[in-house]
Amino acid sequence: MKSSIAILVASAVSFATSVYGHGYMTIPKSRSRLGAESGIDTCPECSILEPVTSWPDLTAAPVARSGPCGYNARVSVDYNTPATLWGNAPVVTYTAGDTVDVQWCVDHNGDHGGMFSYRICQDQALVDKLMTSGYIPTIAEKEAAEACFEAGTLSCTDVSGQSCDYSGDCTAGQACYRNDWFTCNPFSGTKCQGVDNSALGSCYTSISGGYTVTKKIKIPNYSSAHTLLSLRWNSFQTGQIYLSCADIAITGGTGTSTTSSSSTSSSSSSTSSSSSTTSSSTPSCTTLPATVAVTFNELVSTVTGETIKVVGSISQLGSWNTGSAVPLSASQYTSSNPLWAITVSIPPGTSFEYKFIKVSSSGAITWESDPNRSYTVPSDCSTSVSTSASWK
Repeated sequence: MKSSIAILVASAVSFATSVYGHGYMTIPKSRSRLGAESGIDTCPECSILEPVTSWPDLTAAPVARSGPCGYNARVSVDYNTPATLWGNAPVVTYTAGDTVDVQWCVDHNGDHGGMFSYRICQDQALVDKLMTSGYIPTIAEKEAAEACFEAGTLSCTDVSGQSCDYSGDCTAGQACYRNDWFTCNPFSGTKCQGVDNSALGSCYTSISGGYTVTKKIKIPNYSSAHTLLSLRWNSFQTGQIYLSCADIAITGGTGTSTTSSSSTSSSSSSTSSSSSTTSSSTPSCTTLPATVAVTFNELVSTVTGETIKVVGSISQLGSWNTGSAVPLSASQYTSSNPLWAITVSIPPGTSFEYKFIKVSSSGAITWESDPNRSYTVPSDCSTSVSTSASWK
């Protein structure tokens, strides 16, 4: 009898994990919402990435087929590719620098608390992979796009007067201890449904009715006739992550889209500290670009659950705050060439210091040895540059 009870309990937990814990972006209208309104998606809140490590490291889990826009296995819909009723045109146009309301919906029976973020990738070539009709991006392309979206997190602190707290379920020293992401109330309290104190049924979910979760973001100084705004919600209670995206346009920005640059490998061992830099320029330009796409390549061997991040003296690299460090992508990682890479948009002429850090699945952080690395972004019309190094 005891073993039978254990089996029933395990089954119940498994069912709860796979059924509850749901949310999706509603403002602006996400592809998930449009899928529901069209009748194609019978559970817009069910685009679940599981089982994964969603806490305390918010960016450790690879998105795999979920991508930045979500994959709904319940209805076999991949929102990382356009369909007839979504993904072919922007649903809203924003102006660079504007502060706008954004909103997602959490299901009444699936509120597992946690933290969430809104992101915009400024690498148009990567975003275009998610906007090509009839084409489903590869896992590597989804991972590369997700790394770019993570680097383009729209910080809560960008909006003056907005409350940007630290999660009550996270403690100092953990990777989740960061207030650039938005946080739900402690799990022992009102969790996500208490963020704007909305009434049950204020947004649609197919399971138990939903609560809206409303915040403000500042649109970056960037222009695109068609790009994506992505929502990522990391559950605290369960190993689940929810992703959805909306097609938007941004006007009035002086920033231009970055261009994906292919990473080059080095035969150096992971203990070497040598580095090299390459650049791609436009000699005929009359004015400097607003930003330069700086690709950081790091050769470092890791084990499952570990993540490599870069943190430095400028805001684009977290201002030495490890909680805001930029995660690198392991999409090109192999045992013989353990390459981690990320592209960050930084103004030309910017000088800064930085280091790579290794974050374990428990949130423990290991720093590279001294001294700090240093770099100056070229002021010679370069549009993309790269710097390569090995862990030291």
